Amino acid sequence: MSTKDFIEKDYYKVLGVPKDATEAEIKKAYRKLAREFHPDANKGNAKAEERFKEISEANDVLGDPKKRKEYDDARALFGNGGFRPGPGAGGGTFNFDLGDLFGGGAPGGGQGAGGFGGGLGDVFGGLFNRGGAGSRTQPRRGQDVESEVTLSFTEAIEGSTVPLRMSSQSPCKACSGTGDKNGTPRVCPTCVGTGQVARGSGGGFSLTDPCPDCKGRGLIAEEPCEVCKGSGRAKSSRTMQVRIPAGVQDGQRIRLRGKGAPGERGGPAGDLYVVVHVKEHPVFGRKGDNLTITVPVTYAEAALGGEVRVPTLGGPPVTLKLPAGTPNGRTMRARGKGAVRKDGTRGDLLVTVEVSVPKDLSGKARDALEAYREATAGEDPRAELFQAAKGA
Repeated sequence: MSTKDFIEKDYYKVLGVPKDATEAEIKKAYRKLAREFHPDANKGNAKAEERFKEISEANDVLGDPKKRKEYDDARALFGNGGFRPGPGAGGGTFNFDLGDLFGGGAPGGGQGAGGFGGGLGDVFGGLFNRGGAGSRTQPRRGQDVESEVTLSFTEAIEGSTVPLRMSSQSPCKACSGTGDKNGTPRVCPTCVGTGQVARGSGGGFSLTDPCPDCKGRGLIAEEPCEVCKGSGRAKSSRTMQVRIPAGVQDGQRIRLRGKGAPGERGGPAGDLYVVVHVKEHPVFGRKGDNLTITVPVTYAEAALGGEVRVPTLGGPPVTLKLPAGTPNGRTMRARGKGAVRKDGTRGDLLVTVEVSVPKDLSGKARDALEAYREATAGEDPRAELFQAAKGA
């Protein structure tokens, strides 16, 4: 903010007090208006937020005896943009543009009008060297929150809405998030409300750090709230329904925008990050967007071929045709019976065949198997194995 703006602004009018108001009257007026127009009490109201900034700015000047005297002197000297000379100077008013006065010295390098010239920086430095527009408190984004949830295998594949209890920092209810017992904090003089301070890093560059005095809030409580100790934030717990999308995988981190801790002074809420853990299924496994299953078949089914019914996750079984001579460990594919993809389509169900060897045989089955062994006595399934081993 320019020096001209400060001189032309009527801070007494902003607070609604007379020019001879006492410190107590100024403080009382500020507290009343701050409570009425505080952003936390007027969410989404841009006019109320702007009014609160004006009130805070006015209190920052009039609430400080030194700044108030400098402000009064400046307005008495340059009130309404006019320079009023004292007795003996003609008794009139010499008008000129304040922008010309504060923009630089008089032509020719001499002093400016009235003999003040460059010395104005010394006269009004304490009042006007305030960091410009940064003196206005800015909205502050809420913190991000991270939580965990455990789903069943089916819930992860199909999607689920689960209750999630979270603990986070939110505006203190006792002081309405102001940090001040009376709900009327003052603008931090160190960072003038920005919550940040510049730090030189060499080479003409500067970095910003959170203000050490207000801890990045931009406000300082005159009487710290007993509940939040002046931080304006208090730990709160809440339960919310969170929708976990279909097809989520074990260990996946989901981001839910705006579901984290509430912001300050009308700032946006932070984000919620949910880490998903998925329980194992006794039958199905997962490989990317595909589900897997191992299906036992009899020796006769593998050798002679046939149709095999296979269960699916949450749906009716499918029937797969088993070719004659199917070897153990062969994988077949049931399309569209897998996990849900991001585009809404589904992966496949990968069915791996496992030939089941019976432990106990009835007399008839044993006789049949003995007859089969005699019929195939001339075949050696390991002949190629030995041949390959010998050649190697």
